[in-house]
This record gives sequence, C-alpha cells and structure tokens, in this order.
Amino acid sequence: MKFDSQDLNSEELDNSILYDLFDKFSKNSFTVQNSIVGFPIVWISLHNLQNIIKFLCNIIEKPYNMLFDLHGVDERLRVYRDNLPPADFSVFYHLISLERNTDILIKVPLLEKNLKISSISNIFPNANWYERETWEMFGIIFLNHPNLTRIIMPKTWVGYPLRKDYPARATDSNLFTLTKKQEDSDMESLTFKPEDWGMNIQNKYSDYMFLNLGPNHPSSHGAFRIILQLDGEEIIDCVPDIGYHHRGAEKMAERQSWHSFIPYTDRIEYLGGCVNEMPYILAIEKLANIKVSDRVKVIRVMMSELFRINSHLLYISTFIQDVGAMTPVFLAFTDRQKIYDVIESITGARMHPAWFRIGGLASDLPIGWDILLQELIDWIPKRLNKYIQTSLKNTILINRSKGVAAYSKKEAISWGVTGSGLRATGVNFDVRKIRPYSGYENFDFEVPIGYGISDCYSRVMLKVEEIYQSLSILKQCLLNMPSGPFKSDHPLTTPPPKDYTLQNIETMIHHFLQVSWGPILPVNESFQMIEATKGVNSYYLFSDGNTYSYRTRIRTPSFPHLQQIPSVIRGSLLSDLIVYLGSIDFVMSDVDR
Repeated sequence: MKFDSQDLNSEELDNSILYDLFDKFSKNSFTVQNSIVGFPIVWISLHNLQNIIKFLCNIIEKPYNMLFDLHGVDERLRVYRDNLPPADFSVFYHLISLERNTDILIKVPLLEKNLKISSISNIFPNANWYERETWEMFGIIFLNHPNLTRIIMPKTWVGYPLRKDYPARATDSNLFTLTKKQEDSDMESLTFKPEDWGMNIQNKYSDYMFLNLGPNHPSSHGAFRIILQLDGEEIIDCVPDIGYHHRGAEKMAERQSWHSFIPYTDRIEYLGGCVNEMPYILAIEKLANIKVSDRVKVIRVMMSELFRINSHLLYISTFIQDVGAMTPVFLAFTDRQKIYDVIESITGARMHPAWFRIGGLASDLPIGWDILLQELIDWIPKRLNKYIQTSLKNTILINRSKGVAAYSKKEAISWGVTGSGLRATGVNFDVRKIRPYSGYENFDFEVPIGYGISDCYSRVMLKVEEIYQSLSILKQCLLNMPSGPFKSDHPLTTPPPKDYTLQNIETMIHHFLQVSWGPILPVNESFQMIEATKGVNSYYLFSDGNTYSYRTRIRTPSFPHLQQIPSVIRGSLLSDLIVYLGSIDFVMSDVDR
C-alpha cells in the first residue's frame, strides 16, 4: 500500500528528517500532512511501521529516542480529510529527538475491517500502556503486545468509549442498573492472578507472597493500587493498577464547546490549576490565529508559577511525610494557603480558577495584587529554608532516599520520563527554556539539572531549586508587568471584551453565540506542550470546523511515570517503594484523565 506524496512547503522541506526518510524508504511511501502543529506529520503504510520507527529511534544520527505519546483517532465522521489517505481509524506516534530538540508525528491509517497493527513495545517499552489504552478506547488490536488487557476501564466493560458511535452523555445511554450477579462478576474481575502476568508463584526455595497495596489514597496521590510479588521484604516484581479515578476528559471534550471545556482542564491535574489551562488555550489560539498582548502573556506566566510553587510545596512536604516526618506537611499547608489567597484575590477562585480565556483572561489584575505578591515572595524563601534545614538535610531522610529507586538517562528517556525525573539524570529539557511559550523567553531563570542518576533524593532537591527559580520569575513579573489589554479584540476571542459587548449589537451577538454554542474554529490540527508541575503536559487538538473539538488528546506526565515503576523498583525493599512513590510526584487525576 503506497500513498501519493504531496508538494511540501518550505517549512517541511527545511526539516532534514523528511529527507532522511525519503532517501531510506522512497518519497512515495509517505503522505506529509499540512498543519500548524509545528513539526512534520507523516502518514505511512501499515507494513512500514516497524521499519520506520526503528530507523527513527536507532539508525539516524541524533535519533528520535523518546516516544512522547501514542494514541488513536476515529476518522469515520471527520468531514475535512482532503489529501489524506483513506482511513476509518488512525494511530499516531509522537516521537521526540532530545538532541535535535525536534518532533515528528507518524500516523498509520486503518480500515474498520482490519483494525490490527504491530506493537512497538519491543522498540519503546513505554508503548505498552499507551497501546493498551488505545486498544480499549478504540478496539485497535496491537499484534505481539505482551499483555493486551484493559488498563483504565473495568475488565468487564463493554464497548470502546472513544469511538464516535459511543455515547458521550449519560442521557444518551440506557438506564444503568447493577445486579448482584454483575457486582459479583465485577469483584471477581479484580482478583489478581499472577500467572496472567507471567509471574511464578514460587521459586525452588520458597513461595512468593503477593501483597495487594491498595486501592488506597496514599498521601495526596489519589486512588491507586499496586500488586507486589515479594520474597520476604524484597520486591521481585509488581503490577501498577490504575483507572480508579477515570472521568473520560477526552470524551467530554467532544461534547463541550471550545470555551466550555476550559474548567475541565484545571481538573486534569488538580494541583496545577492555571498551569493546565495553558496548553489548551495556546493550542486553541494557534487554531484561531489569535495574538495576545504582552500583559496577558506575563499574567499567564505569573499564575502558572504560583501554581507551580504550590504544587511543589505539597510534593516536597508529602515526600518528607512518606519518609516518616510529619511537621513539614502542616507547615506546607499554611504556606499553600497564602499562595491560594493571592490566587483568589486575582481570579476569584482557589484550586480551579478556570481563568484563562481564548484570546486573553477572564479579568484584569485587581488593585493591590502587587502588594500581595510581594508579601508572598518575601515569605516563601524563609519557610523553604525550614524544610531544608529541618528535614531535607536530615541524615535519616538522606539515607532513606539517596541512591534509592535510581535510574539512568537512557532508562528515563526509554520510559518517556519528563520533568525533574528526567532532568535529575543530567538532561537539560525544560519546555519553558528550550521551547518557550507565553513569553518565557523574556524571563531570566535557570533550569536545575542533576548529575547523571535520578534517585529519590535528587528528584526532591531539584524541586526545591525549581521553587527558587519560580520565585525569581515572579519577581520579574512583579517588577516588569506590561500595560495593555487583558483580552484580544480578535473576533474569535471568547467571550469578547465586555465593553465592546455593551456598546455594539454585533459583538453582543458574537458573545451570545460563542458562549452558548461556542466559537467556530478553522479546520486544522494544533499542538502545544508546556512544562507542567509534574513534567511535560500537552494538548493535541483536531478542529473539523465546528464549535467543539473533533478529537482532544491530553498527554499527561504522570501516566508514563507510573508505568516505569516495576523496572525501577525490582530488587528493592518494600520500604523503598513507599519512598519511591513519594518521589515521583503524581496524582491519579493526571494518570487516568
């Protein structure tokens, strides 16, 4: 199966990876899709997948060595597919070359009568969970997958939720009833059977013990279950079990308007607040070609860094708690409330402001915001020093965490690790610096980097350093806040500026339509990644010329971080696992979405 190649624009021709692919596999083997994602999208034939992926990640100089994301799309109801290969469904593979600092998106078209594709888990180990999720959401079978079973939905679930013919609202579904027989069946499906996971029940000396840890709510991480195969206190193997927090945010995006989905973004990773609004809003503004003022950019950065500090404080204090100390948690909640006071004074809300808007912000900064921010900037460093002196320099904590759950740069990349876990291995990858967005290129700050091995202690200490850098950014926001409008006057800004609405009937009509039905965005695909609190978060949006998204893919950092657990913790003690979980910095809303 071959596709006719299209004429490439100059931007695509400038990317040398396309030349490399054409030289190796013939130009006629590809269809290059025009989009505004910012990197090449290349459709390939099914039988070329393994060879092309291996070529990109192994053979070429400066390889595409990280599988950043993998998922599917139901193409059947998509109206605008001009110049794209025939497809009922598609699977996309988002690869990153850290050395090149460039991406490529590989897409494979599939027809409904043959929804089978080769697994690439033999090339990228982190493809395992992504392929399982894609299978259960779309029914696409990944051949030679080591364990193609449900991962987020219950094992007794019927249907494929992200297919277009699967209802998006409860009112579109039949009345749900839970019979005693169904309840018993659901409970039985939760029984862990070691042989299903290739685990031995015993060795030649003794029987293994299987410990069911959860589903519980350890500290602030969320409902999470992990089944451990133990030989005494040594962890032989383990199986992370996720999905207890699943809310179907990607499905909800297909029923909400572009505007009304904003509140859902705060709750993807519920500690990040405005940080999680950023990639969604920026991806929409790319689609609509909306430019915002420097004031809007700086305010967005300021709010993001406030939430970053807030999240990091919770992470640091609960990590210390997981190791065994209690006092820092109580101190941290006092400090976090002070941050929430600043956030509330600006946005009117605390944890989930839903304050960013398409084309700007919900409101301008209130009088006195600078006084509150200055007080906070003066307060946090002194408190942070208490955490360091009383706990993080404590020899017991250091001995419990230094060298524990360590992994190398190569391992981090192969599992798709981002954030401080990756930077602790010595990789300088912070999206704010290397792919600046919302004006981050205008700020002076450093990216804390580790020394080659990421362990529990280095990960938490990097987060401490990141707080100091966030404080530096906040000082610059305080001293250099630009003047200008807090909303663009672009016609797709939602909602339009209120003073226009009150004076102009045309704008009032736009306000009514764009808030009630939603703005109609141009046909295209848009992508935006950001440095979130726990790693790299991204939104990949598909617009089919409607008032809502055709497909919204939300890539979160915690999902691959939990997948990595077994490879890191095998051979460690049970007590080390608790310290390791505390060092990952995850919440289950960020895993299950």
